[in-house]
Amino acid sequence: MPRDFSPQHRPAPADRLAQATALLKQAAAWLKARAACWNSTTVITIASSAVVLLLLLIIGSRVPVAAYAPQTKHEVLEVSLPDSLDRHHHRPRSRSTTIRSGDSASTALRRLGFSSRDVLAMAAAAKAHYPLTRVHPGQRLVRSSDGATTTVTLDLDPLRFLQLVRKGDGGWHSTIQQRATTSRWVTASGTIHNNFFFDASRAGLDDRTIVNLAYIFGWDIDFARNLRDGDHFSVLLDERFDSSGKPIGTTILAAEFTNRGKTFRAIRFTNRHGETTYYAPDGTSMRKNFLKAPVKFTRISSRFSLARKHPILGYTRAHRGVDYAAPIGTPVHAVGAGTIVYLGRRGGYGRYIKIRHNDHHHATVYGHLHGYARGLHRGSRVKQGQIIGYVGMSGLATGPHLHFEFHVDGRAINPLHVKRTPSEPISRALRAKFNRRAKALLTALRQGTAPKVVAWQ
Repeated sequence: MPRDFSPQHRPAPADRLAQATALLKQAAAWLKARAACWNSTTVITIASSAVVLLLLLIIGSRVPVAAYAPQTKHEVLEVSLPDSLDRHHHRPRSRSTTIRSGDSASTALRRLGFSSRDVLAMAAAAKAHYPLTRVHPGQRLVRSSDGATTTVTLDLDPLRFLQLVRKGDGGWHSTIQQRATTSRWVTASGTIHNNFFFDASRAGLDDRTIVNLAYIFGWDIDFARNLRDGDHFSVLLDERFDSSGKPIGTTILAAEFTNRGKTFRAIRFTNRHGETTYYAPDGTSMRKNFLKAPVKFTRISSRFSLARKHPILGYTRAHRGVDYAAPIGTPVHAVGAGTIVYLGRRGGYGRYIKIRHNDHHHATVYGHLHGYARGLHRGSRVKQGQIIGYVGMSGLATGPHLHFEFHVDGRAINPLHVKRTPSEPISRALRAKFNRRAKALLTALRQGTAPKVVAWQ
């Protein structure tokens, strides 16, 4: 006959514990009587099992009787989730991919689950703002869906992204969006003891900022030959960060450079043409009609001379230019705006570029190049400071360097003696605004501690 385990027939916990204790005592007596004919391992095993059994019975005795009762009723509980959990539940679903080498926009969008028809519609919508044929490796695509709305974003740069939106079964619409960023002003300064690039790095400036600083003062200071031990520089920077706090770039707001006892100052300002550039405190442009040198951070290995012994040919002849020694691949910049009238090999010059500048009276020559900047050809227009080629040792050259000539009305003159005139100054209408801006920036620069400005842009 089956035993009844219903609650009303189950022994009370106290009775079950007494029964277990009695059984354990009987087992101990039985074990003692037989221990003489068993080895120690067997005795320990049986004793351990008995202890475990007793513990289980004790624990079971503490479980309420109601726990044994069968469940005969099911209840549905209504639980209110906190607002934060509820919002998380409705958060738009998103997927992302990164443009890989060899990818097209179509390939990447199909990885996000879009059909060929969707891709064509998206490309047509994006064309006015950013053609999808221009995507390149490293750009990130994100697809998110929130109900009937689908959104796709494509990173363009640290500050901007392309946004494509489709609502329901409608068409796609594109816009260029600005990222939310934070910014702060900081200062940095240093003294030249080794070389400009090294000492500026020690002062905490990144490579891009160092190059920009040299570009700002490149019309007044020849960084290849004029720097001296003890020259000093100070910079006021606007550092920008994305929403996660990652640095995305720095902009020089004001700078000061003391070279051989003469101090130059520059202030960033937007002129009446909408162009943002740098001006001296008196409102004159830092930009001159020609750069001091076509390469940065190099040394002069040979100067202009009408009687120099050629290192390869061995006889004396005129050297109608200046040689800048630099590693192969160093960028070469156009010293002024103009048109390329010759690009190709030319005798002992090797790879050669000649630029006729906009006033039609001046021309510059760049020789012994390793190669040309992509896309340039005879007839190309170039801007001042634009990279046109790279230092090499083509033609008659004993080592990597740039041969640079400056011509006035067809006659070569010493490039180091060229007089440079400033570009357009601050207009009269903007002069008061510029003066206020210059005073604030130069005060922050001189104090050495920038004002604690943190602004959402």
